[in-house]
Amino acid sequence: STKPVCNRFFHETLKLNIGMQSKWTLSIFLMHVTGLVVNSLSMQFIQFIITLSSCRNVHFVGLYVLLKVKLALWHHIRNRNTIPSIFAQTVARHPDKPALVYEATGETWTFSQLDQISNAVSHWALSQGWTAGDVVALFMESRPLQVALWLGLAKVGVEAALINFNLRRDSLLHCLGVSASRALVFGAELADAVSEVSSSLSESMVRFSTGDLRPDQMAALNCHPLDSILASAPRNPPPCVMSKDRLFYIYTSGTTGLPKAAIVVHSRYYRIAAFGYHSFRMRPDDIIYDCLPLYHSAGNIMGVGQCLIHGITVVVKKKFSASRFWEDCIKHNCTVVQYIGEICRYLLSQPVRPSERQHRVRLAVGNGLRPSVWEAFMERFGVKQIGEFYGATECNCSIANMDGKVGACGFNSRILPNVYPIRLLKVNEETMELVRDKQGLCVPCRPGEPGLLVGRINQEDPLRRFDGYASQDATRKKIAYNVFKKNDSAYLSGDVLVMDELGYMYFRDRSGDTFRWKGENVSTTEVEGTLSSLLGQTDVAVFGVNVPGVEGKAGMAAIADSTGNFNCNSFLKEVQQALPPYARPIFLRISPCVDTTGTFKIQKTRLQREGYDPRLTTDQIYFLNSRAGRYELVTEELYNAFEKGSISL
Repeated sequence: STKPVCNRFFHETLKLNIGMQSKWTLSIFLMHVTGLVVNSLSMQFIQFIITLSSCRNVHFVGLYVLLKVKLALWHHIRNRNTIPSIFAQTVARHPDKPALVYEATGETWTFSQLDQISNAVSHWALSQGWTAGDVVALFMESRPLQVALWLGLAKVGVEAALINFNLRRDSLLHCLGVSASRALVFGAELADAVSEVSSSLSESMVRFSTGDLRPDQMAALNCHPLDSILASAPRNPPPCVMSKDRLFYIYTSGTTGLPKAAIVVHSRYYRIAAFGYHSFRMRPDDIIYDCLPLYHSAGNIMGVGQCLIHGITVVVKKKFSASRFWEDCIKHNCTVVQYIGEICRYLLSQPVRPSERQHRVRLAVGNGLRPSVWEAFMERFGVKQIGEFYGATECNCSIANMDGKVGACGFNSRILPNVYPIRLLKVNEETMELVRDKQGLCVPCRPGEPGLLVGRINQEDPLRRFDGYASQDATRKKIAYNVFKKNDSAYLSGDVLVMDELGYMYFRDRSGDTFRWKGENVSTTEVEGTLSSLLGQTDVAVFGVNVPGVEGKAGMAAIADSTGNFNCNSFLKEVQQALPPYARPIFLRISPCVDTTGTFKIQKTRLQREGYDPRLTTDQIYFLNSRAGRYELVTEELYNAFEKGSISL
C-alpha cells in the first residue's frame, strides 16, 4: 500500500538538482530518520516534496551537514576526544604545513611548531601548580601566541578567560573577577591598561607579560617575563590530564551592560567550527584571512577552529584595517575572509582601488551583514559566496544561510522542525515577555510574524545543550520553561527574527531595540541600514527615547560626522523619500563618531541613557519640527518644554 507513494516520492526527488547518490540517500534518510509513516501521512510527503522542490537542495544540504556534525560529535565524545587531542591528529596529518601566519610580522608557524609552543605553555602551567579547573586570564591583541596559550593551557585542563583588549578600568576588573582567574597574562601593548587596575588586583593573582617591557615597567607591574620562560620550557607533550570539559570563557560584547563570561566546552568549539566548515563548503587548501579579535568566537572558533580541526592555514591580523584588507588578502593568497558587524560596510565606504578585484577570495563568512550592502559587496569586490550565519557563543540555536539567499541569516526546515528544534515565539511587544496559550505553553509565530528565537535544551545532546555563563544568575535569566511542551526548557536568544514561507530566517532586532511609535513597530536595524545607505555607509545608531506625555517612544538617530558638514534638512528630504512617517527619526544626534564594541557592533547604552538632553553632551541634537518641515537645534529651553509636555510631537 505504500509503494505508489514511495515511487512518487523518489521520482519527485529525481527532479532535484543533486547527484544520483544524493537522491537515493535523501529518499532513504528522510523516510527512515524523520520517523514519518508513509501509509498514513502521504499528504505530508506530497507537501514535503512541494516545499523541497521550492528550496532546491537546501533541505538536503542542511540535513546532511547536521547529520555529519552530529555523528562526528558523538564519535569524539565516545572516544573522549578534546580540542587538543583533535589538534594532535591534525598535526600528525601535515606537521610542516603553515598553520598560523601573523600578518603584522609575516611570521609563520607550522602545525608542529604550534604544537611544540603549546606544549611549552603546558609545562609552564604545571610548574605554576595549576590544575584542571583553574582559570588564567589572557589580555592581549590578536597574535598566534594567544592561540598557543589557551591551547597549551587546555592540554593540562586549565581554562583560559579571553579578555577583550579594549576593556579598561571597571569593565576590565569585572571580567577578571567574574572568571575567578588565578593569573593574568598580558601583552606589553596593554601595560598601561593593566597599570590602571594594578592596585585593585588581588595580591594572589600572579602576572606575566609577553612582548617588550623595560625592567622598571615589569617591576612596577609586579610581573614575570613569559617569553623567556616559554623559550626554556620543555616542548615534548605534557602528561595526560583529564579535562573537566570546559575549554575557555568568551565574554559577551556588553552592548546592554557589563560583559558576561560564556562557558565554551570542547564539544561546542568543535560544533561551531565544523558547522562553518561544512555549511559553507570550505576546503583543506583554503587560506583564511582572520582580521577579527581572537577574544571573540568568530575569530577564535569560526576562524582559528578551521586551523586546529581541519588543517586550514589561517592568517591572523592584529586589528581590522579597511584600507589594508584586500592588499593583505593578495599578499597571503587568501581564499576565504571573515567579517562581523559592520566590516563589509566599512569596506564599501573605502575609495575604489585596483586591489579590491585582484584577490582570490571566493567566500566571505560571518554574521551581521546588512541586506542593504549584501549585493553591493559581492558585485564590487567580486566575492562569489556569502556565508552568513546567526549565532552567539553560548547559544544552542545557531543557523546558517547555506545557499546564499540574499538577506537571510539562516534556514530551518518548516517540514521537519523537530530535526533541529528551534522556534520563533510570539512576545509581548512592550515587555518582550513570551506570550502563552491557555495550557501555559508558548505560542509559535506564523511565517512573516517576527518573534523571539529560542532553542530547546537537551543537556545530553551536544547540539542542544546550554552551558551558560560563569554567573549562575545570568544563566537562569536565559532559560524559559514549559516552552514546546510541559516541563521542558529552552534557551532565549534575546533576538527577534522572522521566517518566510520556505523557512529562511531574517534578523530583525535585538529584543528591546524594536520600539513602537504612532501605533507601528519600528525596527532599529532596518532604519539604521536605510539611513547608513543614504549617508554613504556612515555609522548610525537608532533607538527609541521616552518623551513625557507621549505614547510609545520617539525615534532618535545618532549619526557619525567627522567632517562637521552634516546638513540636517537636505538629509530630511532623503529620509522622507526612503522611510514611512512613523520610522523617520524625531531626534538627531550628530557626533564625531558612534560608539562600537570591539566586534563592530553599535553601542547604544550610553546614547539611550543620555537621550535628547543637550546638557549631557557637547554633540548637537536636533528635533524634527513636522509643522515647519525641518530639523531644529534642541536648546536647554526647548528640552525643558519637552519635559513639561508643552510641545506636541
